[in-house]
Amino acid sequence: MKSIHTILTIAAAWLPLAASAADLRVAVTDGPAAPATLYLAVFDSADAFASNQAVVSQKIELRDGAAQLVFSGLPAGRYVVKSFADENGNAKLDTNLLGLPTERYGFSNDARGRMGPPGFDAAAVPLDADHSITIRLR
Repeated sequence: MKSIHTILTIAAAWLPLAASAADLRVAVTDGPAAPATLYLAVFDSADAFASNQAVVSQKIELRDGAAQLVFSGLPAGRYVVKSFADENGNAKLDTNLLGLPTERYGFSNDARGRMGPPGFDAAAVPLDADHSITIRLR
């Protein structure tokens, strides 16, 4: 009987942690028709976003300019997703002499920045249950 009580106590302690985890489903559209690798990074704070310290990231092959993926088990909070299509296979977002991207990129909330990436608040999506977003590449 004591071991059943111990198991129930441990299970009850983990229950709130499991209940607060959610999946963020991301659909990406408007990518290049030619084969390309899509890189995505998820940020959980303005500081992490500014310093490019993703909490999780993934890469996936674009198919006909589109992709779908899931970031599973994220704690409740606000998140920014940034992505880019690596069209030349060098694993980075290429830019021109002015620093403007020459490959397609996008952010959650379809957020845009002025003379750089958008702010965290403009691109942040709340996550307290499973949620789906779409990112349009530009």
